[in-house]
Amino acid sequence: MNDAALAFTAPRTVERRPITVSEPAADEVLVETRVSAISAGTELLVYRDQLPSDLAADETLEAIEGDFSFPVEYGYAAVGEIRAVGSDVDEHWWGETVFGFVPHRTRFCARPESLVRVPPALTDVDAALLPTLETATNLVLDAQPRLGERVVVFGAGVVGLCTLRLLASFPLESLVVVEPLEHRREIAREFGADRAVSPAALAAETNDGHADVTDDAIGDADLAIELAGDPSALDDAIGAVGYDARIVVGSWYGTKRAPIDFGGRFHRDRIELVSSQVSTVDPSLRGRWDTDRRLETALEWVARLETAALVTHRIPFRDAEDAYELLDSGPESALQVLLTYDE
Repeated sequence: MNDAALAFTAPRTVERRPITVSEPAADEVLVETRVSAISAGTELLVYRDQLPSDLAADETLEAIEGDFSFPVEYGYAAVGEIRAVGSDVDEHWWGETVFGFVPHRTRFCARPESLVRVPPALTDVDAALLPTLETATNLVLDAQPRLGERVVVFGAGVVGLCTLRLLASFPLESLVVVEPLEHRREIAREFGADRAVSPAALAAETNDGHADVTDDAIGDADLAIELAGDPSALDDAIGAVGYDARIVVGSWYGTKRAPIDFGGRFHRDRIELVSSQVSTVDPSLRGRWDTDRRLETALEWVARLETAALVTHRIPFRDAEDAYELLDSGPESALQVLLTYDE
């Protein structure tokens, strides 16, 4: 087999590079990849060269090395089958379907404890979306939604829709999604949004030129979660919440910048900004929560998720360049893109 790995080699350039995958070490298994999910948010930042080049790629995942300077292998949602086991590994691992936080590769070796056994009830697509559900779980833990609250989610990408799906299980007064693309708003309604509206339908230009949300329920929200991937959406979130409200920022902007109005009602209304990042659990929760419990929760919820509604494209690994060009230029049609390895 001619093994290959996907590498970001320059702005808007990806290449499939030959690699040598040796037999597994004594404490490892060999996994043959069947599908991997592209994380449109983070991976497009890498693809577009919108991350600091000296920033560590991911200090919490052992399969991802180095920083974001080119060339870099990046990805963290691979599903495959164990095809060989090391001498010290229980032979019952052979043939198991597993998930790994591993970049896009045809095959890879890993220690069993770094992999997740995929339950028989889950499909490969379900398993590939596990990191997305884990991110959504972390967002909800950080947001701490409460009984009867008015909640607004900005952005109905894959992470936004999964977060919405979790929030829809809470007894909220209202759950609204703000998303510019109509087909994503349709999925948001199917996933439990009471309303899904475009930014243009909510915002009106005020005399000072800043967006001001005109709907009373939105303008007095208790909680906003910013997942649009656009720093200007944070300004809209500030306008969407009321006094003593919370805004959870889950987007990673990289080097993107936008002017934010912190000089108006932000201070007087005591609005709280909360950062959320899946690499860690909120310190206030660590007495009861750790990353293992969070992953188990995500694994339970991915089984309840309508993953088929999220996946818009399955593209062979050999045509990976097309996948990133599609996501870069065609968000109107692309939502979750998967790479397949059955060539």
